[in-house]
Amino acid sequence: MLPGACSTAWIFNEFRDHFEAAGWTVLTPGLRYHDQGPDQPPDPRLTQTGLADYLADLCSMIEDLDRPPVLLGHSMGGLLAQLLAARGLARAAILLTPAPPWGVLPSSENEIAAAMGLMSLGPIWDQTISAVFEIAAANSLNCLSPARQEEVFAQFVPESGRALYECLFWMFDLGRASYVNAVNVDCPLLAIAGGRDRVISPATVQKVADKYRDQATYLEFPDMGHMLLLEDGWRDVAQACGEWLAANGMD
Repeated sequence: MLPGACSTAWIFNEFRDHFEAAGWTVLTPGLRYHDQGPDQPPDPRLTQTGLADYLADLCSMIEDLDRPPVLLGHSMGGLLAQLLAARGLARAAILLTPAPPWGVLPSSENEIAAAMGLMSLGPIWDQTISAVFEIAAANSLNCLSPARQEEVFAQFVPESGRALYECLFWMFDLGRASYVNAVNVDCPLLAIAGGRDRVISPATVQKVADKYRDQATYLEFPDMGHMLLLEDGWRDVAQACGEWLAANGMD
């Protein structure tokens, strides 16, 4: 289970328990330099860390396993899952409100506004970015109660501006860090969207699924937002993931 931007393994607490109870062995690796804790200053090395660094760490971990795992990635973790699948390191991949790969344009005004907001911060590729509660509450946490919003936000950690730049401004990234060659993805994928997601719209998730043609299944939960893992309907999402895995012969 691969976390997204500003997140650590805590985001998978309910999902991990659910799948372990179903008999799965669950690994929840953190991303590089995301272990400082929400009340600690960011590791200064985070400013020079990008998607390729996250990917290298995950590749090394997966290559030590007995066989390729099933990947479940949320948001930026969904993009990392696509990059790993293109390297033959996944038996299957579940993409929960996934960040889109290189070449997929934003589909909503909210997505464009988020990118413009980051652009106003200057050269984000040399910065660490910390979430702002008011922005998170209106966007990624919009389907949580006010009390739950504060609880979840308290767990957020700083993110690499370079990684965010590579995700959101791929058209300017000469290294094409977020590029996924769909031809190399030979495993089944499930792309799940939240109908009320203001961070990665259902239309964008549909574009991600379309990139992989018949290998991908698109599923939408119309009353859920970006934090599918933490919202009231998370059990329905987990159940749908389990059913899809069983239908595709995954154990």
